[in-house]
Amino acid sequence: MDRRKFFRNGSLFAIGSSLLSPFDLNATSLDQDLINTNKKAKNIIIVVSDGMSTGTLNMADLYLSRKTGKGSQWLQLYKENKVNRALMDMASANSIVTDSAAASSSWGSGYRVKNGALNMGVNGEEHLPIWQKFKSVGKMAGCVTTVPITHATPAGFCVNSKSRNDQEGIAEKYLKHGFDVMMGGGNNYFSPEYRKDKKDMYQAFATNGYQVVKTRDEMLQATNELPILGVFYNDGLPYTADRNSSKELTEKIPTLGEMTQKAIDRMKNNEEGFVLQVEAGKVDWAAHGNDIAGLIYDQAAHDEAVKVAIDFAEKDQNTLVIITTDHGNANPGVIYGKKANQQFDSIQHYKHTNEWILNGFGKETSIAQIKERIEYANNMVITNEEASLLLSYYNNLNAENGIYNPRHLPFNELAQIQKQYNSVGWISMNHSSDYVELAMFGPGSELLNPFIKNTDLHYLMLEAAEVENNF
Repeated sequence: MDRRKFFRNGSLFAIGSSLLSPFDLNATSLDQDLINTNKKAKNIIIVVSDGMSTGTLNMADLYLSRKTGKGSQWLQLYKENKVNRALMDMASANSIVTDSAAASSSWGSGYRVKNGALNMGVNGEEHLPIWQKFKSVGKMAGCVTTVPITHATPAGFCVNSKSRNDQEGIAEKYLKHGFDVMMGGGNNYFSPEYRKDKKDMYQAFATNGYQVVKTRDEMLQATNELPILGVFYNDGLPYTADRNSSKELTEKIPTLGEMTQKAIDRMKNNEEGFVLQVEAGKVDWAAHGNDIAGLIYDQAAHDEAVKVAIDFAEKDQNTLVIITTDHGNANPGVIYGKKANQQFDSIQHYKHTNEWILNGFGKETSIAQIKERIEYANNMVITNEEASLLLSYYNNLNAENGIYNPRHLPFNELAQIQKQYNSVGWISMNHSSDYVELAMFGPGSELLNPFIKNTDLHYLMLEAAEVENNF
């Protein structure tokens, strides 16, 4: 059914008039499914776990089930049959293995673009991003993330750029287009102290009426009457596991769920509705590092954001919630073994991520210190040989550029050691070509077919909100 044509030609009114006629003895039995099927999505919230392989979703559900007795919000929606569900092909214009820029742009523009580009066609043409389309019809629009707010996934909903790496330029484009809520990390791209051009983007946003918030308390205290720019860390936000183990970080850095709630509160009273993209971006970073504590705990934080979105949508009844990921990464999973249950459960007691562990070592570190730090972080005692292997990588560390591992720390080696203690294995340290999970709740979810291309999601969002694609 073409919902827009259906509404435009008055068919629903005609059917409704007939069914509600006083001469119709069955008027009170109006098919509620018909109403829901043709209900407009006033608001859209898309919650993305960046780089989430199916194994990550599975392990997070196991982790939560075995720790709390209740599984993940995401899979609970499946169990209760509350959502429509599909697989989505996320290939980019030049590869069956996408990067986050091309993946987000496929949703943002409705076109497949080359890896590394943001809403730029294969011949250099600019495709209008979807959040700009929704802004043009009066909706508020925003993004929240655990990586820099200028990173590929939020940028793909919002702006055009030849390169995802131009994060300073992306910050300026956000201001130009006047998005209503933008929160995450990325101080490096807003502060004159770090920007190459020394521009003070905080002052520029403030001059244009934004509330600039840099701590959790400032965010919570911000009024819902003015737009919000929230930047809480230089690069990506700290991993959830590290944040939870630090009083200072817990007080300073909001959770993804808290940012989601604040963004909803800021935009929910807009007469024309709102659109919001929520990203657990550091799930991807953890997968690149084979960092199990980073992965599982941040996937659980994503799940808290899912709950915030679903709770709002259930009360509001005018909100389409989309839950998905942009690609697989590293494809981790629990490996068979006699002690698999016990060993996987040990992750419940991890205090810190592998990033925290490895950044605490240097070539001067002793074997005993390595063992002590890992025991504190992971509650496991590695052997002297294992500690020596890790230490050997610190003799020739280099500072070559690397997005996720700039110091070339032994992430893979630590993960291989941990596998013997936690039964989690990894196939790589990079993106994979997985067909990804996609779930929808609320008005418009009935439009979802069991298998779609990534670009289809762009047009589904427009159709669900009854916004004509005539830009």
